[in-house]
Amino acid sequence: MRIAIASGKGGTGKTTVSAALASVWTEAVSRPVLAADLDVEEPNLHLFLRPVITEAHVAHLESPVIDAAACTRCGACREICQFGAVTILGDTPLVFDDMCHGCGACLAVCPVAAMSPGAREVGRVEEGAAGSIAFVNGRLRVGEAMSPVLIRAVTARVNGKLAALPESERPDVLLDAPPGVSCPAQNAVATADVIVLVVEPTPFGIHDFALAVEAFAPLGKPLTVVVNKAGEASPELDALCRRENLPVLAAIPDDRAIAEGYARGRLLPEMSPACRALCLDLARQLAALRPEARHA
Repeated sequence: MRIAIASGKGGTGKTTVSAALASVWTEAVSRPVLAADLDVEEPNLHLFLRPVITEAHVAHLESPVIDAAACTRCGACREICQFGAVTILGDTPLVFDDMCHGCGACLAVCPVAAMSPGAREVGRVEEGAAGSIAFVNGRLRVGEAMSPVLIRAVTARVNGKLAALPESERPDVLLDAPPGVSCPAQNAVATADVIVLVVEPTPFGIHDFALAVEAFAPLGKPLTVVVNKAGEASPELDALCRRENLPVLAAIPDDRAIAEGYARGRLLPEMSPACRALCLDLARQLAALRPEARHA
């Protein structure tokens, strides 16, 4: 089972929920767990789980290399590139690697095969463990814009770790997705069986939560809700969840002690017996949404 924890905006408590679930998952549902941080631009799940990193792999994006001697300067590559990554300056063909999206169109249209595939580093995939919790994350290279490439590399590494295990020993996977609804977030939730949307009941939070529901609902995956910093009733949020038939599985109180604990890197279940019970209950509710259980 794969559960993506997502949000319409940053700062809603998405990583707080991801770390909390990872820390109680095995206790709650008697299954191993793997936590994957797909927020590769600003990964911070490790700050809470404190894994020991044992392996790191460089992730690359294919980008073209031009053989200037073979190039006829026909301009076919320049015309097909939507991102201005390939051009001819004077008589010199050039590739701007940082603008390349790796689509391969320029290689396909070159009539004299003057272009060949090269590669540039987009970031690193790190893996290790936090006690019994398997851990994988991505760390984007500074200045790199192509985060979906690294997100797919992290996902591929997760897939590889699962494939190496007998089916009976494969852990459930918690995916800490990037905030928002753009390409990085869409890539992160693509393999999930269930999506948890974390929302804070503020005007901006509810606005961006509505955008997330609109963006993720077409994927056809079960959408669930966790309300963070829940205080006074929010009729607007309640009405939106009822209209979209979104179950609210948990409400984390708007509590100063929780905020102070978060600032110190403490896990939510450690903050009080009530918080621990809330996290255990949330894990069990999510485990009940396992695909085979839904279709039984």
